[in-house]
Amino acid sequence: MPQALLPLVPEGATRISDTLSVVRREGRFVYFCGVQPVFEHAEEDLKSFRMFTAQLCVQGACRQADIIRVFGVSKSSVLRSVKKYREEGPEGFYKKRRGRGPSVMTPAVTEQAEQLLAQGHCKAEVARELDISYETLRKAIDQGRVRLPESPAKQQQQHQQVSTPASAPALVEAAASDKSTRSVEDEAAGAGMGIACTRPIERVLAALGKLPGGASMQFQPCRDVSYGGVLCALPALEANGLFRHLESTFPTLTGYYTTLHVILLLAYMALCRIRTVEQLQYESPGELGKLMGLDRVPEVRCLRRKLARLSQAHDGRAGEVWNARLAKDWMEHDPALAGTLYVDGHVRLYHGTKTKLPRRYVARQRLCLRGTTDYWVNDALGQPFFVVERPIDHGLLEALENDVIPRLLQDVPHQPTAAELQNDPYRSRFVIVFDREGYSPAFFRRMWQEHRIACISYHKFPKEDWPESEFS
Repeated sequence: MPQALLPLVPEGATRISDTLSVVRREGRFVYFCGVQPVFEHAEEDLKSFRMFTAQLCVQGACRQADIIRVFGVSKSSVLRSVKKYREEGPEGFYKKRRGRGPSVMTPAVTEQAEQLLAQGHCKAEVARELDISYETLRKAIDQGRVRLPESPAKQQQQHQQVSTPASAPALVEAAASDKSTRSVEDEAAGAGMGIACTRPIERVLAALGKLPGGASMQFQPCRDVSYGGVLCALPALEANGLFRHLESTFPTLTGYYTTLHVILLLAYMALCRIRTVEQLQYESPGELGKLMGLDRVPEVRCLRRKLARLSQAHDGRAGEVWNARLAKDWMEHDPALAGTLYVDGHVRLYHGTKTKLPRRYVARQRLCLRGTTDYWVNDALGQPFFVVERPIDHGLLEALENDVIPRLLQDVPHQPTAAELQNDPYRSRFVIVFDREGYSPAFFRRMWQEHRIACISYHKFPKEDWPESEFS
């Protein structure tokens, strides 16, 4: 007859059953049978905890309710552990969990895809035939899980490379990287110089003042680049003069990022609807950098310093000077469109708290709200030339007379000379068109008599029609 054990437990132990107890000390659980330790494991070792508690329940040393009461685990967790112990034994808790296999590109689907590709079908046809997504098939090919058949031209090229002497230079085409690979590389660079700083040599040279031209722009073959579509707009930006007058308007920036880099980044931010510099911290710096041929874009603090340096030129009016030079270029590019100019005001609401701007009427909301008024000057096709910002606005007529007209007299190209105006009493320098806010016969008369500028507007409540003889 087996001898019964005395119900003794060590000092400070928590009783599990009549003979079992547990002590928690120095980050470990120690189990006792009476006063003798029988098992121990670390607190974070869940596998050993589930294995041993399940073993106690299966062998009848304690009840499942005792494990739930003492350790505060759920009933379903204890049931799963007991079931696994009965079916697989202790080693079942230490088996390496099998990862989730491919749910779409299974081995059978992969084999069928390779066969169809070898028969000459294109990727889209293979995707339709196998009823899978085209992007799924493309990524499987890019990752090497689906092999493409070698074309005859490629086989011939490989044969030529084999027959070419070793001294001849070999042209190797770089493979396009995907987003996940670039993310891993950018994260790994963070342990050194910083996130996505994958050009440490150039950055060190820039810090020592030995990189006068700034970082070189090197574009690489990439896939799945965020905001990659903005590259399609780069030719249009260049045609509109984004890179003109930079050297004559802004000071030369030293360091890794040059004036060209900063201006291009601002243009990309506008296209990507990144409205403020602070919002850059929520974007991937490496992905935006790839669009500029760099490893990454500058951080917010660095970009602020660069912008402050650029804006110091021309007594803090560098942006206005650059805009004026570009507007003059646009007008000279097509003088016919600059002969008729449209002026329109738009209220830009201010939602901040740093200043209290005057209230003005906002037509689209039918309320008087705080904001600034921007007067846009456009050509005959509605393409903008420049904008005049008026935080304190006294109306369209005041903005026309003090800001818009003086600038147009200076910038509009191919204006008639004084002799030409004298010979033709009906000829004007140019025509400005605006809405009824600027309706003022006295202003029309003054513009014609002083500058020979024709004005076109309308009245909200006209009386009788003018006689047609006035226009013949």
